[in-house]
Amino acid sequence: MSARRANIGCGQTPTEGWRNFDNSPSIRLAATPVLPDLLARIGLLGAPSYRFVQFARTHRIELMNAAKPWPLADDSLEVIYSSHMVEHFDPSEARTFLVEAHRVLAPGGILRLALPDLERLIENYVRERDADAFMSSLHVCSPRQTSLAARAGLFLYGNRRHNWMYDARSLLRLVSASGFTDVRSLPPGETTIPDPGALDLAERESESIYIEARKPRPV
Repeated sequence: MSARRANIGCGQTPTEGWRNFDNSPSIRLAATPVLPDLLARIGLLGAPSYRFVQFARTHRIELMNAAKPWPLADDSLEVIYSSHMVEHFDPSEARTFLVEAHRVLAPGGILRLALPDLERLIENYVRERDADAFMSSLHVCSPRQTSLAARAGLFLYGNRRHNWMYDARSLLRLVSASGFTDVRSLPPGETTIPDPGALDLAERESESIYIEARKPRPV
């Protein structure tokens, strides 16, 4: 496993040979031998979450909240990748994420982000004129939870709605403002990462924008 490359917010798509981090409560549950089975039996842990607990155990996914200071040393990584996570942060949390990414990357290190493309969603709306489909595609709100089990699940696992949306221009502007250089948008399948190995360079291609940037080297 490379200690110098990390997939942050990997969910159920960790990158083989890299360190993989996620903040899902399922990662916390994976560290407990009995609790997941108990929660599943009483109906507070659904089948998908239970499967993720087992998956996290077998794939050695590490727990980390990427919207807070990271438990990683300065200049300790060569590459950081994150797919469809930053949109779940509010703007302040997104800035914290980028500050921490900049801190832990070594000079010359590469940040690669994949996010849902707001421009593409708007283009779909203009073409289809389906307001309900457009609102659903934004994932900015969640149905009200009325049952006890649903409310308990919300308490345990949080709300996974999107808190901010980006197009390529706004994302490039945000990353540039965080101290990165050589900030660029790339088509799916392309990268400046040397030997990307098992990294999925076209993850969620139908809905994503991809950007890469570097931490500048000292002059």
